[in-house]
Amino acid sequence: MLDEAVPEAAPQPFSPLALAISDFLNFCRLEKGLAINSLEAYSSDLDRFADFAASSSPGEIPGQPILLLYLNSLYRSGLGSRSIARHLTTLRGLYTFLLSERRISADPTEHIQSPRQWHNIPHFLNLEQVDRILAAPDAAKPTGLRDRAMIELLYAAGLRVSELCGVRLTDLNAEMGFIRVTGKGNKQRLVPVGKCALAAIDLYLHNARPALLKSRKSPHLFVTNRGSSMTRQAFWHLLAQHGRAAGIFHHLSPHVMRHTFATHLLEGGADLRSVQSMLGHADISTTQIYTHVMRSKLRLTVDAHHPRA
Repeated sequence: MLDEAVPEAAPQPFSPLALAISDFLNFCRLEKGLAINSLEAYSSDLDRFADFAASSSPGEIPGQPILLLYLNSLYRSGLGSRSIARHLTTLRGLYTFLLSERRISADPTEHIQSPRQWHNIPHFLNLEQVDRILAAPDAAKPTGLRDRAMIELLYAAGLRVSELCGVRLTDLNAEMGFIRVTGKGNKQRLVPVGKCALAAIDLYLHNARPALLKSRKSPHLFVTNRGSSMTRQAFWHLLAQHGRAAGIFHHLSPHVMRHTFATHLLEGGADLRSVQSMLGHADISTTQIYTHVMRSKLRLTVDAHHPRA
């Protein structure tokens, strides 16, 4: 007797929330042009929200009561206020999109307040520490020349680590002293590069990059000894390694070098708007984390120049 064929299970239809999330992510990718890292963060946050909502409000797009329960669950799970605020920002983006598409009649996130966050002063290096970290790579090795050039450029231009690893040969204009940087959302900006960084890059290009490539081709400025472009994770590891060699054991990361760039610029007299432009911040409020430097400089300015100080 032949076995009866087992009918295939009918595919489960997408829930309204799943369809909304899919459409929102496509909108962020195609219309807003968000970077892959940002899309992955959005997707991760929304997957977590969808899992929670599936057991609380199946078959509908959740309203404010479910949102509040979800945010409370994040708090109970031990997430910090900064992480919870990021989740809320993601949800606000989703519901703003749905409102613009007229798929909901009101935005349930409108009156939900973000958790209070402490704005910590970012860690940054002093000039003596910068000199030590720049001297740490072994200039007798091609990898050492590459690492020094990367750290010089990181400090000279305040790049994000993904921006640094993504720099192409054609992005650098050494004669004009500028580099074209592709930042978040594929937005491009021009950032000036100082002579020290340009000299380190030139030394790397002539004495190290050909040895690393071994006749292979690559459009990327910074390459590994396998001929591939440097990854973010690999550079994090290299920077930490050179930091230990320089006696800098705590808080050293590519972002600390970016903070150092901004802090030293402001200490030298740069205005906040210029620093915002070079860092690629879309909003001046993001750059205002460095106002601790401005406040200390204002005190010195008043003491030095006011007739009744």
